[in-house]
Amino acid sequence: MTSEKIEQNKKLIEEVLEAYPEKAAKRRKKHLNVIDEKGSDCGVKSNVKSVPGVMTTRGCAFAGAKGVVWGPVKDMVHISHGPVGCGYYSWAGRRNYYNGVTGVDTFGTMQFTSDFQERDIVFGGDKKLAKIMNEIEDLFPLNAGITIESECPVGLIGDDIEAVARKAAKELNKPVVPVRCEGFRGVSQSLGHHIANDTVRDWVYEPSAEVTNEEIGFETTPYDVSLIADYNIGGDGWSSRLLLDEIGLRVVSQATGDGTYNEVFMAPRVNLNLIHCYRSMNYICRYMEEEYGIPWTEFNFFGPTQIAKSLRKIASYFDDTIKENTEKVIARYQEQADAIVAKYRPRLEGKKVMMMVGGLRPRHVIPAFDDLGMEVIGTGYEFGHGDDYKRTAEYAQEGTLIYDDVSGYEFEEFAKKLKPDLIASGIKEKYVFQKMGMPFRQMHSWDYSGPYHGYDGFAIFARDMDLALNSPTWNLIKAPWKQAS
Repeated sequence: MTSEKIEQNKKLIEEVLEAYPEKAAKRRKKHLNVIDEKGSDCGVKSNVKSVPGVMTTRGCAFAGAKGVVWGPVKDMVHISHGPVGCGYYSWAGRRNYYNGVTGVDTFGTMQFTSDFQERDIVFGGDKKLAKIMNEIEDLFPLNAGITIESECPVGLIGDDIEAVARKAAKELNKPVVPVRCEGFRGVSQSLGHHIANDTVRDWVYEPSAEVTNEEIGFETTPYDVSLIADYNIGGDGWSSRLLLDEIGLRVVSQATGDGTYNEVFMAPRVNLNLIHCYRSMNYICRYMEEEYGIPWTEFNFFGPTQIAKSLRKIASYFDDTIKENTEKVIARYQEQADAIVAKYRPRLEGKKVMMMVGGLRPRHVIPAFDDLGMEVIGTGYEFGHGDDYKRTAEYAQEGTLIYDDVSGYEFEEFAKKLKPDLIASGIKEKYVFQKMGMPFRQMHSWDYSGPYHGYDGFAIFARDMDLALNSPTWNLIKAPWKQAS
């Protein structure tokens, strides 16, 4: 049956590509495949420029740096340096929950822009940028520092934001980090992640290495960890910290959801880095391993099967005390997990899902669907790299359709042919598929729900999938393949 499914999906790819001109079809074919062996590399080309004229759901480098990595650092002011219209990702579009008083000691949902005008393009915006930072200090004196995320025009006119940042840092006596993440750099937001990681390395970690633990009064323990690349979507980071605390670990740094500048600063002082969104911050984890000898590991807290597996993997880096605590925590939550599965699996068993998201979700969420008896029949990334797809094949079943940077046309055609019961994707796709009469869950930021991490999060995840699939609303509208010809 599996071999038949593989051949059917490969034939489906050929059928969908027939709509393209020959050159476009040849290019897109490299980005579409079927998993024919568990643990393979999926065999798709990734992290290359989108085909011109074909709709893509990708963001830009500015989105990766400002909207993902630096933006959630809550006690810093993040300046979108350029025209106000370019700063779409300046707004708090993602649900990066945080504790604090907005406008006083936290600034995550506020927008700061240098509002470039024509005269700034002609004469440069350095003086304007310096003036803005002085105004920020007057208006928001409790800010812990400033980042400057440059938009496309700044890179084109060549403003020296690094020099402005160094001067401002001395005058304000606070960290000022210039992030040269103009949107035209790279092929997607992925390069923006990398650029932001490099600025963390150059402007935060290297200066922090000059400061000893004694100077800042930091007392280490054998159980110190950093939670890296968890952006606290809908409270995910809090749910993850709860489990880490329960097994006896001390989370010194949460970067960057609900994180502070000081937490980012403290990350190189721990014993283990735990990375959630591998794609966005694996670079800085690799740097800390090479420079400071801090090991790192990816973990997955979606669904009870992977939660237990990840907790044991994390515990393996520590002593028997942590290992014993881990087993107790897993055992304590097992009854809760079993009750959730018993309640929702009969309602969701056998339902088919197609996913297309960014970051880690196209693979990490698969086990949570598995725990509920659901089958992921297609998955892919907006801006994944080869190592993302290799990790995906460890989670997905043979015969799963894989698509990289899928176009709107391809995604719709795959859905019409494969007839999934649920589409799990982003906001750009949500209303298209709902109008097609298909249940949908927005998996970038949990469709105004969450958290989905951890045991408590799994209960919310199961409930939301049930609500999406079994709502009586779908009786009022039919999917294309259910309509009479």
